[in-house]
Amino acid sequence: MVMSPSKKEIQIPPGSDLPKHVAIIMDGNGRWAKKRFMPRIAGHKAGVKSARMAVKVCAENNITALTLFAFSSENWNRPRKEVDLLMDLFINSLREEAKSINDNNIRMQIIGDRTAFSEKLQSRIAEVESLTENNTGMTLSIAANYGGRWDIVQAVQQLVADGVKAEDIDQTLIEKYLTLSHLPAPDLFIRTGGEHRISNFLLWQIAYTEQYFTDTLWPDFSEEHFIQAFCDYAGRQRRFGKTGEQVESEHA
Repeated sequence: MVMSPSKKEIQIPPGSDLPKHVAIIMDGNGRWAKKRFMPRIAGHKAGVKSARMAVKVCAENNITALTLFAFSSENWNRPRKEVDLLMDLFINSLREEAKSINDNNIRMQIIGDRTAFSEKLQSRIAEVESLTENNTGMTLSIAANYGGRWDIVQAVQQLVADGVKAEDIDQTLIEKYLTLSHLPAPDLFIRTGGEHRISNFLLWQIAYTEQYFTDTLWPDFSEEHFIQAFCDYAGRQRRFGKTGEQVESEHA
């Protein structure tokens, strides 16, 4: 369902069931810029502000984990100039946001195949992760050069490298080798920008995740929009294959 907030500020009802882990595809930066006759990179820079807002809202509402899809393994197919500008923006954002993230006790990690990144970017990633690795608050995961299929393949490759026998492989074991194995599966998946697909994002992890789609472009996605998504999530019944009656009796 696509929902939009009213003009009045939206409040999360007291006692609402909030997600522990939120995953977001931040879509619509380029279209936001195009509507304003601006270069695409201007939209990506505006999107950084929305990402900062998302971190703030999740931290304030005691969300355990926030995972943001920043750059997919397919995004290398974009024009070279845009990719280069995105990499520069990534490096600068890591530098500018590191202190604030650390000061707010947030642990930051980058998930994805880093081998395609420049040495400068890999070094910046290592610095931020090292700076925040002992923080005990929310875990902020940035998916960069990430793909859900890649995540599953690398998990299987590690299983083989570790000499695990085929008959010993099950779902629980595979999950231990995925990039977000130390976190609970996402409870709420949000995609902005009007598209209704998951675009190779966390394919394994969002099997039972509640999905929320909105036409709002990511740079326009405000705190009120985010709270609306939380309210929508709070009104859903998560059954995980059970009947509604079973779930209701468990919570009675």
